Amino acid sequence: MAEENRVILHGKWSSTYVKRVELALKIKGIPFEYVEEDLFNKSPSLIKYNPVHKKVPILVHDGKPIVESLVILEYIDETWKNEPRLLPEDPYQRATVRFWATYIQQFLDTSIKIYIAQDKEAQDKACQDTFEKLHVLEEGMNNFILENPRLINGEKMDILDIMIIATLGAFRAQEEVLGIKILDPKKHPLIFEWVTNLMKVDVVKEITASHEELVLALQTFRQNAAKFQTK
Repeated sequence: MAEENRVILHGKWSSTYVKRVELALKIKGIPFEYVEEDLFNKSPSLIKYNPVHKKVPILVHDGKPIVESLVILEYIDETWKNEPRLLPEDPYQRATVRFWATYIQQFLDTSIKIYIAQDKEAQDKACQDTFEKLHVLEEGMNNFILENPRLINGEKMDILDIMIIATLGAFRAQEEVLGIKILDPKKHPLIFEWVTNLMKVDVVKEITASHEELVLALQTFRQNAAKFQTK
């Protein structure tokens, strides 16, 4: 790889935010080096490249760091313009996709509160808020697909596919760790089908850890949630 085009991803294997970037790079066919970071013992490189938040993911391209997963996804699509494009060219469609990508981010931020809840009341409130957002997402995606026909079978993955599979791809492990039903095919048929189809895609399977590894990682995250939150 030419030095001027060198791409390095600093991440944590179990991070949802890192998986977004890793998946985008693989979908676009971009060669990259991966550096696993210890978030309990942060490397000088991590602190150097992201001195504000000191979190992963960090994409380093041509020696220049880009941080925040959604920002990185847009950077990737704007820098490498080959197919598949992660965002549509039409300005209105692009804005709409950005809105729903941000909403999926908000859904994830809300669901994390279930892990860090200190008592049953707080956990129940976090669950209620999470399911309300999931209901809105189900309805919103139904309407979005009616207005903007798109595949939900993984044949042409874009930023919404990346966001949804990185967020809910481990839902069975999440259900086991939390002891609650997260993704109900009767209540959320579109999202359930969407996630299930994406889980069968080779590039997704390539970066997905085993169920046992995911359960262990989520259990660890639950115990150390404040230190493991990354964006």
